[in-house]
Amino acid sequence: MSQHDPFIDQLQDFLEYKKEEGFQTLEISPETLTALRPAPVAKHAPAPKVPAAARPSARPAPPAATPAPAKSTVNVTGKTLDEIAGQIRTCSACPLNASRKNTVPGEGNPNRPDILFIGDAPGPKEDAEGRFFVSEAGQLLDKMIIAMGYTRADVFITNIVKCRPPENRVPLTEEMIACTPYLKAQIALIQPKIIVALGKTAVEGLLDEKVAITRLRGTWKTYEGIDLMPTFHPGYLLKVPAKKREVWADLQAVLAKLGKEPPAKK
Repeated sequence: MSQHDPFIDQLQDFLEYKKEEGFQTLEISPETLTALRPAPVAKHAPAPKVPAAARPSARPAPPAATPAPAKSTVNVTGKTLDEIAGQIRTCSACPLNASRKNTVPGEGNPNRPDILFIGDAPGPKEDAEGRFFVSEAGQLLDKMIIAMGYTRADVFITNIVKCRPPENRVPLTEEMIACTPYLKAQIALIQPKIIVALGKTAVEGLLDEKVAITRLRGTWKTYEGIDLMPTFHPGYLLKVPAKKREVWADLQAVLAKLGKEPPAKK
Protein backbone atom coordinates (compact mmCIF):
# COMPACT_ATOMS: atom_id res chain seq x y z
CA MET A 1 0.00 0.00 0.00
CA SER A 2 1.40 3.36 -1.04
CA GLN A 3 1.68 6.15 1.53
CA HIS A 4 -0.48 8.24 -0.81
CA ASP A 5 -3.40 5.75 -0.91
CA PRO A 6 -5.30 7.22 2.09
CA PHE A 7 -5.06 10.71 0.58
CA ILE A 8 -6.22 9.41 -2.82
CA ASP A 9 -9.19 7.63 -1.21
CA GLN A 10 -10.21 10.77 0.68
CA LEU A 11 -9.85 12.90 -2.44
CA GLN A 12 -11.95 10.44 -4.46
CA ASP A 13 -14.70 10.46 -1.81
CA PHE A 14 -14.64 14.25 -1.77
CA LEU A 15 -14.89 14.54 -5.55
CA GLU A 16 -17.63 11.90 -5.78
CA TYR A 17 -19.59 13.73 -3.08
CA LYS A 18 -19.30 17.06 -4.91
CA LYS A 19 -20.32 15.36 -8.15
CA GLU A 20 -23.40 13.90 -6.45
CA GLU A 21 -24.25 17.39 -5.21
CA GLY A 22 -24.26 18.56 -8.84
CA PHE A 23 -20.90 20.33 -9.11
CA GLN A 24 -19.27 20.17 -12.53
CA THR A 25 -16.19 22.24 -11.64
CA LEU A 26 -14.17 23.14 -8.55
CA GLU A 27 -12.30 26.35 -7.95
CA ILE A 28 -8.57 25.97 -7.26
CA SER A 29 -6.58 28.96 -6.08
CA PRO A 30 -3.32 30.01 -7.79
CA GLU A 31 -1.53 29.19 -4.54
CA THR A 32 -2.84 25.61 -4.68
CA LEU A 33 -1.78 25.24 -8.32
CA THR A 34 1.68 26.49 -7.40
CA ALA A 35 1.85 23.98 -4.56
CA LEU A 36 0.82 21.16 -6.89
CA ARG A 37 3.41 22.08 -9.53
CA PRO A 38 6.78 20.41 -8.77
CA ALA A 39 9.70 22.80 -8.47
CA PRO A 40 12.62 22.30 -10.89
CA VAL A 41 15.31 20.04 -9.48
CA ALA A 42 18.90 21.28 -9.70
CA LYS A 43 21.47 18.85 -11.09
CA HIS A 44 23.29 16.85 -8.41
CA ALA A 45 21.12 18.52 -5.76
CA PRO A 46 18.64 16.74 -3.51
CA ALA A 47 15.05 17.06 -4.68
CA PRO A 48 13.16 19.68 -2.65
CA LYS A 49 10.12 18.64 -0.70
CA VAL A 50 6.86 19.30 -2.52
CA PRO A 51 4.24 21.02 -0.32
CA ALA A 52 1.17 18.92 0.42
CA ALA A 53 -1.70 19.55 -1.96
CA ALA A 54 -4.46 21.68 -0.52
CA ARG A 55 -8.00 20.52 -0.81
CA PRO A 56 -9.93 22.28 -3.63
CA SER A 57 -12.12 25.08 -2.41
CA ALA A 58 -15.82 24.33 -2.44
CA ARG A 59 -19.07 26.19 -1.82
CA PRO A 60 -19.43 26.59 1.93
CA ALA A 61 -22.32 24.77 3.52
CA PRO A 62 -25.05 27.07 4.83
CA PRO A 63 -24.60 27.74 8.55
CA ALA A 64 -27.21 26.40 10.90
CA ALA A 65 -29.33 29.11 12.46
CA THR A 66 -29.07 27.40 15.84
CA PRO A 67 -27.08 24.44 17.17
CA ALA A 68 -28.74 21.19 16.14
CA PRO A 69 -30.84 19.78 18.98
CA ALA A 70 -30.01 16.30 20.21
CA LYS A 71 -33.67 15.32 19.93
CA SER A 72 -36.70 16.59 18.04
CA THR A 73 -39.30 18.63 19.91
CA VAL A 74 -42.07 17.20 17.73
CA ASN A 75 -44.71 15.06 19.41
CA VAL A 76 -46.64 13.22 16.71
CA THR A 77 -50.27 13.00 17.79
CA GLY A 78 -51.75 11.79 14.49
CA LYS A 79 -52.98 8.21 14.45
CA THR A 80 -53.38 7.94 10.67
CA LEU A 81 -51.28 9.08 7.70
CA ASP A 82 -53.82 11.83 6.95
CA GLU A 83 -53.68 13.09 10.53
CA ILE A 84 -49.87 13.07 10.45
CA ALA A 85 -49.96 14.98 7.14
CA GLY A 86 -52.24 17.54 8.78
CA GLN A 87 -49.82 17.98 11.67
CA ILE A 88 -46.94 18.39 9.20
CA ARG A 89 -48.86 21.18 7.43
CA THR A 90 -48.90 23.25 10.62
CA CYS A 91 -45.42 22.26 11.84
CA SER A 92 -43.01 25.00 12.93
CA ALA A 93 -40.37 22.81 14.59
CA CYS A 94 -37.62 24.15 12.31
CA PRO A 95 -37.09 27.35 10.25
CA LEU A 96 -38.22 25.73 6.97
CA ASN A 97 -41.83 26.55 7.77
CA ALA A 98 -41.10 30.23 7.04
CA SER A 99 -40.11 29.68 3.40
CA ARG A 100 -42.21 26.71 2.27
CA LYS A 101 -45.25 26.94 0.00
CA ASN A 102 -46.50 23.45 0.66
CA THR A 103 -45.51 20.61 2.93
CA VAL A 104 -44.90 17.29 1.16
CA PRO A 105 -45.70 14.42 3.54
CA GLY A 106 -45.62 11.51 1.09
CA GLU A 107 -47.85 9.38 -1.14
CA GLY A 108 -48.47 5.85 -2.35
CA ASN A 109 -49.60 2.53 -0.94
CA PRO A 110 -50.07 2.88 2.85
CA ASN A 111 -50.79 -0.82 3.48
CA ARG A 112 -47.53 -2.71 4.00
CA PRO A 113 -46.01 -2.02 0.56
CA ASP A 114 -43.03 -4.02 -0.60
CA ILE A 115 -40.91 -0.87 -0.87
CA LEU A 116 -40.71 2.55 0.81
CA PHE A 117 -38.55 5.00 -1.16
CA ILE A 118 -37.04 7.80 0.94
CA GLY A 119 -35.34 10.85 -0.59
CA ASP A 120 -33.83 13.93 1.02
CA ALA A 121 -36.18 16.92 0.61
CA PRO A 122 -38.74 18.44 -1.76
CA GLY A 123 -37.56 20.57 -4.69
CA PRO A 124 -39.23 23.61 -6.33
CA LYS A 125 -41.93 21.64 -8.19
CA GLU A 126 -42.65 19.46 -5.18
CA ASP A 127 -42.95 22.58 -3.01
CA ALA A 128 -45.34 24.14 -5.53
CA GLU A 129 -47.54 21.07 -5.97
CA GLY A 130 -47.25 19.42 -2.56
CA ARG A 131 -46.25 16.07 -4.15
CA PHE A 132 -43.02 14.09 -4.15
CA PHE A 133 -40.78 13.54 -7.17
CA VAL A 134 -42.74 15.40 -9.85
CA SER A 135 -39.60 16.87 -11.46
CA GLU A 136 -37.32 15.26 -14.05
CA ALA A 137 -35.74 13.24 -11.25
CA GLY A 138 -39.24 12.05 -10.35
CA GLN A 139 -39.85 10.89 -13.91
CA LEU A 140 -36.67 8.85 -13.73
CA LEU A 141 -37.77 7.38 -10.39
CA ASP A 142 -41.05 6.36 -12.05
CA LYS A 143 -39.08 4.49 -14.71
CA MET A 144 -37.02 2.77 -12.02
CA ILE A 145 -40.20 1.71 -10.19
CA ILE A 146 -41.81 0.42 -13.39
CA ALA A 147 -38.64 -1.50 -14.32
CA MET A 148 -38.97 -3.30 -10.98
CA GLY A 149 -42.54 -4.32 -11.83
CA TYR A 150 -44.37 -1.75 -9.70
CA THR A 151 -46.22 1.54 -10.08
CA ARG A 152 -46.28 4.56 -7.78
CA ALA A 153 -49.57 3.29 -6.37
CA ASP A 154 -47.86 0.05 -5.31
CA VAL A 155 -45.03 1.64 -3.30
CA PHE A 156 -44.77 4.57 -0.89
CA ILE A 157 -42.56 7.62 -1.46
CA THR A 158 -41.49 10.19 1.11
CA ASN A 159 -38.48 12.27 2.18
CA ILE A 160 -36.39 12.81 5.29
CA VAL A 161 -37.50 16.47 5.36
CA LYS A 162 -41.08 17.39 4.47
CA CYS A 163 -40.43 21.04 3.49
CA ARG A 164 -38.20 22.47 0.77
CA PRO A 165 -34.89 23.97 1.98
CA PRO A 166 -34.23 27.44 0.46
CA GLU A 167 -32.36 27.43 -2.87
CA ASN A 168 -32.48 23.61 -2.91
CA ARG A 169 -29.63 23.34 -0.45
CA VAL A 170 -28.94 20.14 1.47
CA PRO A 171 -31.16 19.83 4.57
CA LEU A 172 -29.42 20.82 7.79
CA THR A 173 -28.98 18.34 10.62
CA GLU A 174 -31.43 20.24 12.82
CA GLU A 175 -34.06 20.09 10.05
CA MET A 176 -33.66 16.33 9.61
CA ILE A 177 -33.79 15.80 13.38
CA ALA A 178 -36.97 17.90 13.63
CA CYS A 179 -38.72 15.79 10.95
CA THR A 180 -37.59 12.38 12.18
CA PRO A 181 -40.63 11.73 14.44
CA TYR A 182 -42.95 12.20 11.44
CA LEU A 183 -40.95 9.72 9.37
CA LYS A 184 -40.88 7.17 12.17
CA ALA A 185 -44.62 7.51 12.71
CA GLN A 186 -45.25 7.07 8.98
CA ILE A 187 -43.05 3.96 8.84
CA ALA A 188 -44.81 2.47 11.87
CA LEU A 189 -48.17 2.84 10.09
CA ILE A 190 -47.03 1.88 6.59
CA GLN A 191 -44.92 -1.10 7.70
CA PRO A 192 -42.91 -1.44 4.46
CA LYS A 193 -41.03 -4.66 3.81
CA ILE A 194 -37.93 -2.85 2.50
CA ILE A 195 -36.68 0.76 2.52
CA VAL A 196 -34.69 2.16 -0.41
CA ALA A 197 -32.75 5.28 0.61
CA LEU A 198 -32.13 7.57 -2.35
CA GLY A 199 -28.85 9.48 -2.08
CA LYS A 200 -26.22 10.41 0.46
CA THR A 201 -28.38 12.84 2.46
CA ALA A 202 -31.24 10.36 2.87
CA VAL A 203 -28.85 7.64 4.02
CA GLU A 204 -27.13 9.96 6.51
CA GLY A 205 -30.49 11.14 7.84
CA LEU A 206 -31.65 7.56 8.40
CA LEU A 207 -28.42 6.12 9.78
CA ASP A 208 -27.44 9.27 11.70
CA GLU A 209 -23.84 9.08 10.50
CA LYS A 210 -21.65 10.44 7.73
CA VAL A 211 -21.29 8.07 4.79
CA ALA A 212 -19.50 7.80 1.46
CA ILE A 213 -22.45 6.84 -0.73
CA THR A 214 -20.19 5.60 -3.54
CA ARG A 215 -18.89 2.93 -1.15
CA LEU A 216 -22.02 2.25 0.90
CA ARG A 217 -24.54 1.88 -1.93
CA GLY A 218 -25.57 -1.69 -2.53
CA THR A 219 -24.76 -2.67 1.08
CA TRP A 220 -27.70 -3.81 3.20
CA LYS A 221 -28.40 -1.86 6.39
CA THR A 222 -31.38 -1.70 8.75
CA TYR A 223 -33.62 1.11 9.99
CA GLU A 224 -36.26 0.61 12.68
CA GLY A 225 -35.79 -3.14 12.17
CA ILE A 226 -36.45 -2.92 8.42
CA ASP A 227 -33.97 -3.89 5.70
CA LEU A 228 -32.51 -0.75 4.13
CA MET A 229 -30.84 -0.51 0.71
CA PRO A 230 -28.77 2.67 0.11
CA THR A 231 -28.41 3.76 -3.52
CA PHE A 232 -27.89 6.88 -5.62
CA HIS A 233 -30.52 9.61 -5.94
CA PRO A 234 -32.32 9.89 -9.33
CA GLY A 235 -31.19 13.53 -9.54
CA TYR A 236 -27.58 12.33 -9.39
CA LEU A 237 -28.25 9.81 -12.15
CA LEU A 238 -29.42 12.64 -14.42
CA LYS A 239 -25.96 14.19 -14.07
CA VAL A 240 -24.01 10.91 -14.09
CA PRO A 241 -25.99 8.44 -16.27
CA ALA A 242 -23.18 5.87 -16.10
CA LYS A 243 -24.22 5.15 -12.49
CA LYS A 244 -27.64 3.85 -13.59
CA ARG A 245 -26.17 0.37 -13.97
CA GLU A 246 -25.12 0.35 -10.30
CA VAL A 247 -28.55 1.53 -9.15
CA TRP A 248 -30.23 -1.16 -11.22
CA ALA A 249 -28.02 -3.74 -9.52
CA ASP A 250 -29.16 -2.36 -6.13
CA LEU A 251 -32.83 -2.55 -7.15
CA GLN A 252 -32.40 -6.10 -8.41
CA ALA A 253 -30.97 -6.99 -4.99
CA VAL A 254 -34.12 -5.52 -3.44
CA LEU A 255 -36.31 -7.66 -5.69
CA ALA A 256 -34.26 -10.74 -4.86
CA LYS A 257 -34.75 -10.17 -1.14
CA LEU A 258 -38.49 -9.88 -1.81
CA GLY A 259 -38.37 -13.17 -3.73
CA LYS A 260 -39.20 -11.47 -7.01
CA GLU A 261 -37.65 -10.88 -10.41
CA PRO A 262 -37.94 -7.85 -12.69
CA PRO A 263 -40.61 -8.25 -15.39
CA ALA A 264 -39.52 -9.26 -18.88
CA LYS A 265 -38.95 -6.32 -21.19
CA LYS A 266 -41.66 -5.88 -23.79
